[in-house]
Amino acid sequence: MKNFKKMVLAAMVIIGGIAAVPAQEVYFTVDEMPNIIKCLPAPPDTGSAQFAYDKARYAWGKQQRLNPERAAIARGDAVWGYDALLKQMSGAFGMNISETETPEIWKLMTTSLSTTDQIRVAPKKYYMRQRPFLYYHEHLLTYQAEEDEEELGREGSYPSGHTARGWAAALLLAEINPARADTIFARGWMYGESRVIVGAHWQSDVDASRVVASIGYSQLHNSAAFREQMARAKAEFAAKSGHAMARTDDNSDFVNITDVIPDAILEIRYHSTYNFVGSRIDGYDEPTALLTRRAAEALKAVSDDLKAQGYRLKIFDAYRPQRAVDHFMRWAQDIDATEMKQYFYPDLNKNVLIPDYIARKSGHTRGSTVDLTLFDMRTEKEVDMGGTFDWFGPESHPDFGGNPDKAKYTGAKSPRGRSITSKQFHNRMILRQAMMRHGFKPLDTEWWHFTLKDEPYPSTYFTFPVKKIVR
Repeated sequence: MKNFKKMVLAAMVIIGGIAAVPAQEVYFTVDEMPNIIKCLPAPPDTGSAQFAYDKARYAWGKQQRLNPERAAIARGDAVWGYDALLKQMSGAFGMNISETETPEIWKLMTTSLSTTDQIRVAPKKYYMRQRPFLYYHEHLLTYQAEEDEEELGREGSYPSGHTARGWAAALLLAEINPARADTIFARGWMYGESRVIVGAHWQSDVDASRVVASIGYSQLHNSAAFREQMARAKAEFAAKSGHAMARTDDNSDFVNITDVIPDAILEIRYHSTYNFVGSRIDGYDEPTALLTRRAAEALKAVSDDLKAQGYRLKIFDAYRPQRAVDHFMRWAQDIDATEMKQYFYPDLNKNVLIPDYIARKSGHTRGSTVDLTLFDMRTEKEVDMGGTFDWFGPESHPDFGGNPDKAKYTGAKSPRGRSITSKQFHNRMILRQAMMRHGFKPLDTEWWHFTLKDEPYPSTYFTFPVKKIVR
């Protein structure tokens, strides 16, 4: 494959000739990678405030050794090699990583790390920074301290190869399994801190090495071969974790809700600017609502039921394309984009919205979930549910103010002292009970959200845009 290179065969001199060590595949040679000496500053001078901090952190590391559990982790992290590293990271990743069990992930990791490992060599040799255990004339906290001290004493401390490898591994694994990114990065951070604890590196070595890893990780994405292998690794993870989800733009089994329920009222919030993002959401090309045929027919039964009670359905959202969910994810990462905070999440910091309120994979994208409320045909007004659609908070929970299973109002208040009336709770129950009578299941955090129990595509995420279907 283009740009997929081989490292030059390493060689070692032996009596009678030269024996070649098998090459390790890489995506780029060292000459094609950024030069860390030119990218990052030199390590701190021994008379600097930064070096004083390094010494303070060395003392911190020695205190950490007094904790038997943390000391054991640090010793384990000190073992060099892909097997050891990926074993340490497997728990955070949520799956055992090995050459036999996960060959595609293994290939991605070993080839990627072999590529990024190269860029730490030149600065180590260039700066030849003295390691802390030598500076203090003390011993390493490793399983083979004597051997490790002899080997490490021959190379510089800046940057930390272990930390760069561990942080690069965290970046790669979080890309494969973003649902566990928090845990993966926490473990990657700990892996670097272990180098301070065992006495092999200064804190500034560790800090710089996370940048080194990020530089290498960024360069990997310029390789077509890397991108292809990443796709294979993600597919392998999805298949083995039971989260394999097909993606398709086939809308042949979808219908316009208003073709099935002509008097349904549409207020498609994500086609407007009145939503928690504050702008039209990607994929909402027209202000219409779509569902799978089976879900639409079940919703027609709900409509008939409620019409007999004097209500029509008002739809806020139904099928949602994956690109819309991706739009939500990008917005959530922009901490400064809070234009609609006062209307939808005034009590929350934006950084808690994922995953507590916004899912990376939405049931709406499977085509059989709908967000809706009631419209009173007598008053010709939307029914008062005691809260707005897409309000992020406990006030939106079906059990807010009462027991939804028994449809019993209790008047309980939220932590902010808010409450809903008996009438508002009863209105929520009218919608909930009708939806459940006709095959829909509720969500325990949103009174307006329902999914068809017998949904036809439980493992498919659709990608076609929201616009009127014409056949």
